[in-house]
Amino acid sequence: QVQLVESGGGLVQAGGSLRLSCAASGRTFSSYAMGWFRQAPGKEREFVAAISGNGGSTHYKDSVKGRFTISRDNAKNTVYLQMNSLKPEDTAVYSCAGTIRGSSWSTSYVPYEYNYWGQGTQVTVSS
Repeated sequence: QVQLVESGGGLVQAGGSLRLSCAASGRTFSSYAMGWFRQAPGKEREFVAAISGNGGSTHYKDSVKGRFTISRDNAKNTVYLQMNSLKPEDTAVYSCAGTIRGSSWSTSYVPYEYNYWGQGTQVTVSS
């Protein structure tokens, strides 16, 4: 069982930056591919970014490429999402999620493939 706790959300002006953190419990964190998803009011949950268990493979939603960076520190059982040049349309509840993959290089952008979810953290970008 893995428990995930996000932090780092808040209110920021357009063009600003935030760094989200997701701390995981357990001793096998490096076995999990990790993802960040977001859900805005009245909209479906959407994929934002994912990183493989060994950190060597990353994937991003097209609209955040070049602005967001996902990373992980397996020694600290933590995954990060650095968000720069934020836009009002980035406003959402951001959740991290974990899934065991067959390869340490594998990731997923599909929510139902993730077994473990955090409670989410609110990110609000004002114009």
